[in-house]
Amino acid sequence: MTNPIEAVRLADPYPGYAALVATRPFAYDPAVNAWVAADAAAVRAVLGSAALRVRPVAEPVPAGIVGTAAGEVFGDLVRMTDGDLQQRLKGVVAQALGSTDPAYAARLAAEQTRAALATGGEVPFEELMFAVPARVVAGLCGLDADGSAQAARLIGEFVQCIPALATPEQQRSAALAAAGLRELLGPGIEDAGAAGAAEEAGTGLLAALVRAARDASWTRTAPLLANAVGFLSQTYDATAGLIGNTLLALTRQETPKSPAEREAFVREVVRHDAPIQNTRRFAAEPFRHGDAEVAPGEQVLVLLAAANRDPAVNPDPHSFRPGREAPAVFTFGAAAHRCPGENLAVAMADAVVGTLLDSGFDPACLPSGPFGPAEVTYRPLANARIPVL
Repeated sequence: MTNPIEAVRLADPYPGYAALVATRPFAYDPAVNAWVAADAAAVRAVLGSAALRVRPVAEPVPAGIVGTAAGEVFGDLVRMTDGDLQQRLKGVVAQALGSTDPAYAARLAAEQTRAALATGGEVPFEELMFAVPARVVAGLCGLDADGSAQAARLIGEFVQCIPALATPEQQRSAALAAAGLRELLGPGIEDAGAAGAAEEAGTGLLAALVRAARDASWTRTAPLLANAVGFLSQTYDATAGLIGNTLLALTRQETPKSPAEREAFVREVVRHDAPIQNTRRFAAEPFRHGDAEVAPGEQVLVLLAAANRDPAVNPDPHSFRPGREAPAVFTFGAAAHRCPGENLAVAMADAVVGTLLDSGFDPACLPSGPFGPAEVTYRPLANARIPVL
């Protein structure tokens, strides 16, 4: 297969992933200058190891954004940090997200989708995939319609600083976007914090974040604001990919008939055609898996999408089977850095796709993927699998 980073953009990367799972489950790949973890056992071991970090030890924040608003936000994101403080803050973030009602988020997503479709003309796939989920999360954070639209635009610029190959221009734009996002979200954090007792802090995601921080005796405001930005950034690419990949799956599978069947369908897309295909870890200490040893300073490319299709954990893994019993799904990570927003992402994707189908949209008008007459193209990203529709 093409190297496992380029595989993200292939029409069908899964035969190549399967070959790695079967023959090279954990091995060094000079093409990507990294160890590659492909099967479920290796992925679990890597994601659960304290010897491996989410950022290089010598560069906790990308050099191009150090000293900027983007660098300050990046350095406080729970997904980009490790250690005891990270775990305390992760608990705060997880508690806040856990208090958010996915059904309410789904209603907001349905409303936003109907509004986007009301203008008529061709289906605005870009808006449905990227802007609608961002506006929903911004609304959950308490922003009004104008503020939500502005947040959706800014988060698209901020996330450009996260990839390792971000250009100086993208990093400069991200710095300006981070400053704008802090201005938008800061008052909500401050107002909830000034409310005093937890029961007076109000409703919404930012109020929930402040309450969770108070419960954990967390007093620093800057990391709370950074992770409020993180709510938007983690929504952006992952939910866009989930919506797009669900629409493509509908061109190859029977359309689900009930809300429960549709949710099961979306959750199987999470496993079967993961919107986030890989992540990285960096060795701070020696790490052993089987006969292999990763030395400090080396990195591991973690193929989440390959592990999702490991037959050792998911029987008949290449079949699309909604409603699998207790599937092993690595798309949202595992261990200390498992993303706590899975239910929220599924609810939004489900609502966007369901509302689009209810409007009369026929998935047959889309490219039908690797097994049909038209080949799907994907955005040129290193880890997110997002079709161009």
